[in-house]
Amino acid sequence: MAKNVGVLRPGEKGSYMPKLSAEKRKELQKLAARPDHEIDLTDIPEIREIPSDAVIGKFYRPKKTTVTIRLDADVVAWIKASGEGYQTRINAYLRQLMMQQSR
Repeated sequence: MAKNVGVLRPGEKGSYMPKLSAEKRKELQKLAARPDHEIDLTDIPEIREIPSDAVIGKFYRPKKTTVTIRLDADVVAWIKASGEGYQTRINAYLRQLMMQQSR
């Protein structure tokens, strides 16, 4: 019988990772307890340069905070006119401004 890997549970968004068996958990704990120099990395190729299409921080998801702000109606209309995801774009614009000012 196949395991329900990646199947949604009621009330969940996205997929989930199945729980580890006791055997797998022990195996991982034994590996974690070993010193780094004892772990065989010969089957993992060395990365000599970062590929040009690599995205640094692709899987980083900062904690989100819900806020209420008052914006001019024309600004909201402008940002919404460019399609779905306007809150994400507002966040990206603010992050870009934050990064510029922190330099």
